[in-house]
Amino acid sequence: MSLTNALPADAAQAAKSASHILATLPTSARNDALTAIHKGLSGAKEEILAANARDLELARKAAENGELSLSIVSRLDLGKKGKWEDMLKGILDVRELEDPVGKVTLRTKLDDGLTLERVSCPIGVLLIIFEARPEVIASIASLAVKSGNAAILKGGKESTESFIAISKVISAALESTEVPNSAIQLVTTRDVIPQLLNQDKYIDLVIPRGSNELVRYIQSSTKIPVLGHADGLCSLYLEHTADLAMAIKVVVDSKTAYPAACNSAETLLVEEAALETLLPPIAQALLEKGVSLRCDAASKKALTSKLDSHSVTILQDAEDIDFDTEHLSLVLPIKTVKSVSEAIAHINFHGSHHTDVILTSSSGLAEQFMSSVDSAGVFWNTSTRMADGMRFGFGTEVGISTNKIHARGPVGLEGLMIYKYKLRGGGQVSAEYGEAEGQKRFKHEQLPF
Repeated sequence: MSLTNALPADAAQAAKSASHILATLPTSARNDALTAIHKGLSGAKEEILAANARDLELARKAAENGELSLSIVSRLDLGKKGKWEDMLKGILDVRELEDPVGKVTLRTKLDDGLTLERVSCPIGVLLIIFEARPEVIASIASLAVKSGNAAILKGGKESTESFIAISKVISAALESTEVPNSAIQLVTTRDVIPQLLNQDKYIDLVIPRGSNELVRYIQSSTKIPVLGHADGLCSLYLEHTADLAMAIKVVVDSKTAYPAACNSAETLLVEEAALETLLPPIAQALLEKGVSLRCDAASKKALTSKLDSHSVTILQDAEDIDFDTEHLSLVLPIKTVKSVSEAIAHINFHGSHHTDVILTSSSGLAEQFMSSVDSAGVFWNTSTRMADGMRFGFGTEVGISTNKIHARGPVGLEGLMIYKYKLRGGGQVSAEYGEAEGQKRFKHEQLPF
């Protein structure tokens, strides 16, 4: 990894050249680079966390002045319980995954001596633009190296100290490997995002990690394909046959484990038949965790008759906009629905196609929900927070995509691969084949691979 203040076109061109080298390195060389990165970061923990603490101090002051959101401050904290350890484990997990480069996914005999193969290959050059989240550098670097892709990273100013500290360590680690330093670049020049987004000649995919404003800006400002999601409007649907203890556990985790994350629950849909039975104890558990409940009329009426007077006084009234808002905080709107069909309709209209959950003991309703909800992740009786590349066994992820093409959901190694067709022949030409008299017919025999 190199820290660069080069012109965007020069940085992109250098990354493209490096990508051609990286794509042809053997598995062992790419794995050795990941080992070196892990060792370097492990040894520099105190230095990196000290840099992160300096960023956090400035970020908290900015938040107090209304210049920065609390969700960004939360995402910035690399010392948060488990985050540092997860970052390091992700590097080793990626190293141990099967090499995704050069995998044959189709082999067809077109004719005698004419064989077609479809083979996986790297996309090329990735541009990752992100706010906060200093761990992204290690995650992206690991996935890029393993998948044979070059990467250009541009971080937000709120985490400059963290980015520089991590980048210096990774850069030093790569010096002892076969991976070119220019294959992973951190751009330090300010105000160059528009110029980077214009480098469609050299950059093959943009991956934004940040606020919906950032993502929407990038999506509207480049010809380069964009992978990612603007919002994480994840919903939980509580059906009346759900096991109460399980439902409390899942709902509380979905909302409170990490409220600033994109896979945190933002809406609780409750079946009418569950209002008097399941909702009150679930609401009580949420209130005890400091969650502000914004209720529609039916859910507020049910809770008013079941909760103690103090709890009732802190219930809030939901507004329509609450069901279209990614709160990224301990705020949870509650909406009453009559059936699973109404829940599905609400999610497909108001949701962001990220991750949605049904809580029920009915396998039939669960399958109906998971088939009908148009989201990247559709879960049954488990937390929205399970939508994560590491938890899926991808090692780590570059982000979660709500796209309808190429990659969807948590994007790990597989999502950073594309494919090429290799055709091996012996002088055959297209004019020899066809339906006319004297022409040959293709055999199109599927071969094992």
